[in-house]
Amino acid sequence: QVQLVESGGGLVQAGGSLRLSCAASGRTFSSYAMGWFRQAPGKEREFVARINRNGVTNYADSVKGRFSISRDNAKNTVYLQMNSMKPEDTAVYYCAASLVQYGSISRPYEYNSWGQGTQVTVSS
Repeated sequence: QVQLVESGGGLVQAGGSLRLSCAASGRTFSSYAMGWFRQAPGKEREFVARINRNGVTNYADSVKGRFSISRDNAKNTVYLQMNSMKPEDTAVYYCAASLVQYGSISRPYEYNSWGQGTQVTVSS
């Protein structure tokens, strides 16, 4: 398994931007599909975005056109660029790693390694 550490969360005003980073250590990072999930208080963890080992991306409809996921295999890091942020984006954001390479890879059970989460708060 890989160990994952998120950073970059914080407080931002509506319409603003943040970039989250997730640094991975352990087994070969490039072998994994990487995803971002989020969980708001009282709600279930939901899929945000993922990028497979070939760089193919997939997004939740709620963030499509505003968020962008990317990876740098040389740095063992995956990023989530969040633009035009909304108060409903407020949540704890989690980075996750999956050995699944096909399909949407949007379900939490498809991921076998998780970071500790980073808080993102969007004020109105």
